[in-house]
Amino acid sequence: MKPVLENPLYYLDNFHQVLAWIGERYGDLVDADERSFIEVFPTLPQNARALFVRMVMRKGCLFRASKLAYDEIGCARAAAAPLAQLGWIAADPHLTLDELFDLLQKTELCHVFRLEGAARAARKADQLEALRPHHPEPQPFSTWWQDCDDALYRVAAKPLCDRLRLIFFGNYHQDWTEFVLSDLGVYRFEKVDFGPSARAFRTRRDIDEYLLLHRCRERFGAGEDPLAVLADVPPASVDNEWLRGRRHKLLFQMGQHLEKLRDWPGALAVYADCAWPGARARTIRVLEKDEQYGPAWDLLARAQAKPESEAERQHVLRIAPRLARRLGHPGGAARRRTAVDRLDLCLPMPAQDRWVEGVVRDHLTHEESPVFYVENTLINSLFGLLCWEAIFAAVPGAFFHPFHHGPADLHSADFQHRRTERFAACFARLDDGSYRDVIRANRVAKDGISSPFVYWGGLDDALLELALDCIPPQHLKVSFQRILADVKENRTGFPDLIRFWPAERRYQMIEVKGPGDRLQDNQLRWIDYCAQHRMPVTVCYLQWQA
Repeated sequence: MKPVLENPLYYLDNFHQVLAWIGERYGDLVDADERSFIEVFPTLPQNARALFVRMVMRKGCLFRASKLAYDEIGCARAAAAPLAQLGWIAADPHLTLDELFDLLQKTELCHVFRLEGAARAARKADQLEALRPHHPEPQPFSTWWQDCDDALYRVAAKPLCDRLRLIFFGNYHQDWTEFVLSDLGVYRFEKVDFGPSARAFRTRRDIDEYLLLHRCRERFGAGEDPLAVLADVPPASVDNEWLRGRRHKLLFQMGQHLEKLRDWPGALAVYADCAWPGARARTIRVLEKDEQYGPAWDLLARAQAKPESEAERQHVLRIAPRLARRLGHPGGAARRRTAVDRLDLCLPMPAQDRWVEGVVRDHLTHEESPVFYVENTLINSLFGLLCWEAIFAAVPGAFFHPFHHGPADLHSADFQHRRTERFAACFARLDDGSYRDVIRANRVAKDGISSPFVYWGGLDDALLELALDCIPPQHLKVSFQRILADVKENRTGFPDLIRFWPAERRYQMIEVKGPGDRLQDNQLRWIDYCAQHRMPVTVCYLQWQA
């Protein structure tokens, strides 16, 4: 049974909260239309305000009055009248034929266009194609359907409300459902005590730049030529690192797409202005593909001298021998990976479930040595619980509103640097032994609150206590240090399974590979790191019995 909110106008209250928040924190950044909306909206009748918010929260911009049936609003036509007078909605709007087809059901379209026989039986898409040459111009809804007793509205102020949503959330991927899901208890968010000066946007230029980037991203996503889109990508923000990051991420995605098209000059042009992690390694690869071996070697040498991450170091180690051969350079000695234990199993193939990790888990587990499937959940969760205060610290530019799943700068290069003392204090608990109490306490106090690290559903009491008893704090510490070194890359790649020997207070991590499967790059990096730090890790290769 779905939970019922006691307040039927909860969504209107939430919308008022957004307007008040924007007025208080962004009053100096909103334009004249936005300011007028914020001031006028609270003065409208309640039913008009409620109807407007209902329409804004729903998908699309076109709504039939008959589909706007809400007990707390009453007559939709009466509620819509003040909104139409303000121009926030358009009554009886002009529609293209395509919009009409999206709006009406097939039986209604057959009535509107008096379709009979084969035309009536045709698919809706075929009916549209047949009618399109005869109806090239938009018409009012009442002209399309002259004897209809329904009314139609278009939300003209939807773009303005989308801008207000952007100002509040600082992004377009969060929407009004964040409020609803929070009210229903589906999402819970950490309460961060950040001041009024903590804003996603500092100037109106920041908002305009975000909108430009968003339009470029939409055009690129719709399949437009990346180089044509590139011409309209705004210059990198001078003083907003968060916006610069969004720009560099878009360029990186465009460069990857051009690589797939084998447009090497285009990809190089995009990567030349891109500082997203991995862009330099991609540039080296593109130069190699374009047979520009000299420039590729020079750039590779700079990457080898000062790699930006383990991922880049791994990438250039793979490319270096090929480029050396191309240029006639002597090949350097290949770095030998630290030896890792190997386990080979040959087991009967299950009749139904062929989940190899589960098969190996069930085969290896015993009462005295239980095995759990954890992959990326366990170590990340322990890190998130121990370092909760550092992760959710009210660092400037990290939190803008009450609905953050994590800090906005989580993937920034200086994420750890900006919280150095806080993380050091958390790690000190691993040295003095108090980490167990902190992790247990946060698991109870923060249960269910959204975190970029904690997987609440994958951390029960038994697993938590086994992990705290059997994994040495020094092993936790080096794991947490690696996560912090590159949050984006190092939150994944952990071994699939973990086995505990509670009586001996020891553990073993196991990466499982089924027939024909191979280790991925991020898995290789984690396994190598574990082996270097004498953390027990084994790679299990499973084959099915003939």
